[in-house]
Amino acid sequence: MANLKPVNNYPNYLVEYRERIRSGEIVAGRELITELDKLVEDLNDSRYRYDTSEAHMRIAFMENLCLQSKKPYYMKPLKLLLWQKAFIEVIYSFKKYSDELGRWIRRFQDIMLLIARKNGKTTLMAADAHTDLRIGDGGQDIVCTSNDDRQASLLWNEVDGMRKRIDPKGKWTHKNMSQIENLTNDTKIFKLSSKTHNKDGRNIDKAYFDESHDAQDDEIAAACQKSMSVKEEPMFINLTTEGFVNDGYLDNKLIYARKVLNDEIEDDTFLPWLYTQDSENEVWQNEKSWYKSNPSLGAVKKWSYLRGEVAKSKIDKSTRMHTLCKDFDIKQNNAQAWLMLEDYDYPTPVFDLEDFRGAVCLGAVDLAATTDLANAKILLMKPGDKTKYIHSHYWIPESKLRNSDDKEAGANYVEWAKEGLLTIHEGNEVDISKIADWFFDLYKNYDIRLFKCGYDQRYAKTFLDRMNDYGFECEMIYQNRFVMSPPMKLVEADLKSRLINYCQNAMDKWCLGNAAMEMDNYGNVMCVKVNNQKEKRIDGAVTLIILYEVFRRCRNDFMMTVK
Repeated sequence: MANLKPVNNYPNYLVEYRERIRSGEIVAGRELITELDKLVEDLNDSRYRYDTSEAHMRIAFMENLCLQSKKPYYMKPLKLLLWQKAFIEVIYSFKKYSDELGRWIRRFQDIMLLIARKNGKTTLMAADAHTDLRIGDGGQDIVCTSNDDRQASLLWNEVDGMRKRIDPKGKWTHKNMSQIENLTNDTKIFKLSSKTHNKDGRNIDKAYFDESHDAQDDEIAAACQKSMSVKEEPMFINLTTEGFVNDGYLDNKLIYARKVLNDEIEDDTFLPWLYTQDSENEVWQNEKSWYKSNPSLGAVKKWSYLRGEVAKSKIDKSTRMHTLCKDFDIKQNNAQAWLMLEDYDYPTPVFDLEDFRGAVCLGAVDLAATTDLANAKILLMKPGDKTKYIHSHYWIPESKLRNSDDKEAGANYVEWAKEGLLTIHEGNEVDISKIADWFFDLYKNYDIRLFKCGYDQRYAKTFLDRMNDYGFECEMIYQNRFVMSPPMKLVEADLKSRLINYCQNAMDKWCLGNAAMEMDNYGNVMCVKVNNQKEKRIDGAVTLIILYEVFRRCRNDFMMTVK
């Protein structure tokens, strides 16, 4: 080992970090400990040298000349935590001999930092890039990249903020719309995303791939790594949290990382630095285990915030999925079963439409295709009662009874039709106009007046024409995650609070049991079929969510009609 300077009675930050974990002073997960053990062992491997001089110079620069941008740390230099010092030290200190170049070069060329959100990873990497800009080797091309331009800009803008806070007049550095440049050594930093044209043909020395969990494939990573192929000491740093994209770039990269970690693949140029929990159970049972995925907890990330998220996660499915994924790096299938049986299968008093004679209702339809299952619902309320009373009816073409796998998924269409829950239309299509007639029949038979009806734009023309004939007002409800997420969460909350009485409608119950919750990285949710199984119908669940979106939009005006 060369140039090892004592650090608080330890030879270096790597050893100090490992020993403080070993003593129990710092809590870490099994995957990180495995990697640290391997690295410490490599300190005595003759194939490598451990020269900390560059790393410690970089750390000193970060802690003195990388001024931060966000309150309460505005204009204050970074105060690196031990894990950050150890990480930077390992990246820049391990050297291996290159027979091709005839000299010692950096060992690690491909680095993965998997860490929960709000632990300072973007700021740390911005400081690393700013260090290269100011005191690194001249003539470097450095790229800040991500799946979308907004995320790529976060890292790039943070670098620019550090640049201008110590060079406000642009005497030595300059920024334009496309790049940040050191005027004295020609180092340039630019950004790249999936929307960038002509990703290939560049000459990159170092790339930061921020939040790679969004990437469906390796298009961006491959473009960066190909452009670094002629460099003697390239460096690709993948910094990310877990995500919800299944079988995407990050999933495949983590498979590789864990094979390297467990010595199933030999690749001493790849560094897997993974902050992960050892189990989901420990998240709920042991707060101290939270350090395993949150090494900056208490210093950067707030205990109060994380405790609040965990508390909400115990009662809300979407929050639980998002928190486990983003705050604890526990991979979540992005289409998990939405509700537990007890959430929607509970005793309710039987109600009759006669109880609501003369009332005003809200309506919703999921028309699907004319050759498939369709559903309509109305929502009724009573004064002084928070319960939403849901009345529902379904339609299906006769051909689906003969040519369908739905029965294997629990469908019992013939029996449901006998119970009056379902209308079977002759032939291969549902007459969509009959669904509009159903709303008129409610008015004709019970004097229940439709305030407004929500619908999705697909297959709607015939339905809308007939609704217009009746003088019923309709509103389009787009079925995307931005529109459907709030009402879906509200339906879940009301079901769990037992504020929905759907008269234990067997078809509604079946659809609710088939529904899965698909989530994106921003916590928006959509109702989808479990494992995309087409025979598991969710039309009734989707209609209920559309109905709740109508309720959200019309709440004040509608509640004034409840008498």
